[in-house]
Amino acid sequence: MDYLIIFILILFSAIFSGLTIGFLGLDKSELSRKAKLGNRKAAKIITIRKNGNFLLVVLLLGNVLVNSILSVFLGDKFSGLVAVIASTALIVIFGEILPQAIFYRHALSIGYYFVPIVRFFSWLLFPVAYPTAKILDRFLGDEEETIWSKNEIKEIIRNHEDSERSEIDTDEESILLGALSFSDKTVKQIMTPKSVVFKIEENEILDHKTLAEIKRNGFSRIPVYREQEDNIVGVLNVKSLIDLGEGKRVYDVYFRNKIIEVLEDDKLDDVLNSFIRKKIHIAYVVNAHKTFLGIVTMEDIVEEILSREIVDETDNFVDMRKESVKK
Repeated sequence: MDYLIIFILILFSAIFSGLTIGFLGLDKSELSRKAKLGNRKAAKIITIRKNGNFLLVVLLLGNVLVNSILSVFLGDKFSGLVAVIASTALIVIFGEILPQAIFYRHALSIGYYFVPIVRFFSWLLFPVAYPTAKILDRFLGDEEETIWSKNEIKEIIRNHEDSERSEIDTDEESILLGALSFSDKTVKQIMTPKSVVFKIEENEILDHKTLAEIKRNGFSRIPVYREQEDNIVGVLNVKSLIDLGEGKRVYDVYFRNKIIEVLEDDKLDDVLNSFIRKKIHIAYVVNAHKTFLGIVTMEDIVEEILSREIVDETDNFVDMRKESVKK
């Protein structure tokens, strides 16, 4: 009978020890996310994990209580040095090391089945555990929520994509990393420099020569300037040239409110929001002195998010910024 009691005590020592490192090693934020996504094991564990200090006190009290009773039983069963060695070996190896190693690796899958036991001991030890936990709450505060920085999230995504078990493929990794990075970039980093911007003067006649040049450049939207090339006043939508009669001027068809001005240091997420809010696809870029520097389009920003160039059948160059370097 004594050996059965010793076995049961070692078993409970292992459970308390393993649950301590297993449950407290689980991040509350991660458990909450898993529970919201339908993970029933996480949903059950979060009910006891949400009060970390109380759970810690319950598990440690239970572990100390069981180990104390176990030491007494071993002392009665054995004597002297044998009792010391036996109790140390049994408690350390089977009550601490093995269960902690197992629960640490499988806290979610195994711990789920021990939630009822933890609830029982929470009720049993409540008179001591509750005030002790409240003291810890008062002096240490609650656990801080885990919030990752952008760079940490990027590294998580890269690690996931590298894993054979990951559902994230290379394309998704590229898009996710691009979406997390584009708001840190400025217009100056992605704009098309004015040296390679195809522009057109508002009073230019839309004759065969001009239309041929527009077709050759292959842009769907063309900045329109007045007198001086730095004085951008609107945008010519190439679609508006369909079925256009001869002799018309750019002035007659271009849109004066379909282009916006942005600064070279504006963040891409701000510019994208402006594009979406104003239903505009193109902006001309200026510096603090209002000097025209180039243009940026919604396509340029989308390319940054996708981390790849979007090339259609009318594009003559893949990257206009590289072309500007050649000039």
